[in-house]
Amino acid sequence: MIFEREIEILRDMTPAAICGEITRVVGLVAESQGLTAPVGSQCEIICRSGSRLAAEVVGFRQENAIVVPYGDIRGIAAGDRIFYRGDVPRVRVGPHLIGRVLDSAGMPIDRVALWDPDGRLARSAAGTPAGSPGAERMMPIHGVRMNPLERQRILKPLPTGVRTIDALFTIGRGQRMGIFSGAGVGKSVLLGMIARGAAAPISVIALIGERGREVREFLERDLGPEGRSRSVVIVATGDEPALKRVQAALIATSIAEYFRDRGEDVVFLLDSVTRVALAQREIGLSAGEPPATRGYPPSTFSLLARLLERTGPGLKGSISAFYTVLVEADDHNDPVGDSVRGIIDGHLWLSRDLASKAHYPAIDPLQSVSRVMPDVVSEDHLKAARELVAMIARWRGVEDILQLGAYVPGGDPRVDEAIRAMPAIEALLRQDFRERTAYEETVRRLCDLVRPQRRAQGPAGGPQVRQTQGQRLARMDR
Repeated sequence: MIFEREIEILRDMTPAAICGEITRVVGLVAESQGLTAPVGSQCEIICRSGSRLAAEVVGFRQENAIVVPYGDIRGIAAGDRIFYRGDVPRVRVGPHLIGRVLDSAGMPIDRVALWDPDGRLARSAAGTPAGSPGAERMMPIHGVRMNPLERQRILKPLPTGVRTIDALFTIGRGQRMGIFSGAGVGKSVLLGMIARGAAAPISVIALIGERGREVREFLERDLGPEGRSRSVVIVATGDEPALKRVQAALIATSIAEYFRDRGEDVVFLLDSVTRVALAQREIGLSAGEPPATRGYPPSTFSLLARLLERTGPGLKGSISAFYTVLVEADDHNDPVGDSVRGIIDGHLWLSRDLASKAHYPAIDPLQSVSRVMPDVVSEDHLKAARELVAMIARWRGVEDILQLGAYVPGGDPRVDEAIRAMPAIEALLRQDFRERTAYEETVRRLCDLVRPQRRAQGPAGGPQVRQTQGQRLARMDR
């Protein structure tokens, strides 16, 4: 009784080392006995060969902790020791990250020698490596939930330099947009156009699950020196473990949050959310979660909600986010795409039909929407955009008849107007990936394009249709 208080203090203290022993390895996960670490904590497995492997606790099965290694699970044997290293994974952030290419742990990978197109050996741009005195502080990769009342309203447009987006689906500063398409329709090229042309001082780009050869192509061809000079790029290729791919998305979001908290307007691009969901599915199923919608465990959709809600406007700055979603077989009802659409503030649908006609960017105006556009553009701009989309819809309705040569002009003046305007509409919406158009110029071209349509409207807003002599006589008979 004399030392009761001291005993309670000792009972609550954390030992100098918490360790356990690997007892089982199945698939992507390992089970350890004696490791009393919380879910999400960082651990280290010391193999008998002397190698060390970082891991994370993802759950428990009875009294055994289930851990997922960050590296290759080969080499782990029963009886290997596992040590608890910390509760919350963190990433070191600071202005020194601008212009750098990082791996899934937030460490630079752009110090390796690269060959330029002329065949000469070229070194990457000099910069302060992560972890050096240039770094300001450490941030948790899972973020901190923001009070929704502390978020600013989205009231200012964000010019992207892409005419289709600026004219018909204007983005607001702090808006979250999805880019939906199947494989090979131009998502990465469109991301590069946005990264180069967006009117924001900093871009944070996460390439998750990409092919290894496409990383350098994106950096040099799509992003270019101009875009890379103000960007932070985080890379986790498709051959990396699932936990690293998920971690790369979390780290990229934390870096974007750091610059937003400094009052910056950040453009955040993640390619792709689908590969993050697939990585989480691997982890969840290996940990014993039951498969739900199309084989995705519940933790996948929970992760998507937490990840996507971290971007957007903040107390001072903003994160304008673009998430690509790779839908299976161009299916609009893909479970990942359907879940993402319910969270974000709009979406751009890339059409394979438009891409097959060499119409780039292949954004389908009839399948895309920006939910905050009415709050960030003028009334004239909004009306012009809606009229242009209506003209495209009328033209789509008779496209097959036109190709067959069966359409007879004069049946509907509004359709005739849409047919005459289609060459100018296509000229506005088509754009080379190296081309950038000022926001004011895009709005001016849009309004000039729809003015002839407005002049064709009557006082009540309906079309002015000339009545034939037979129609006038039928009216007199009535």
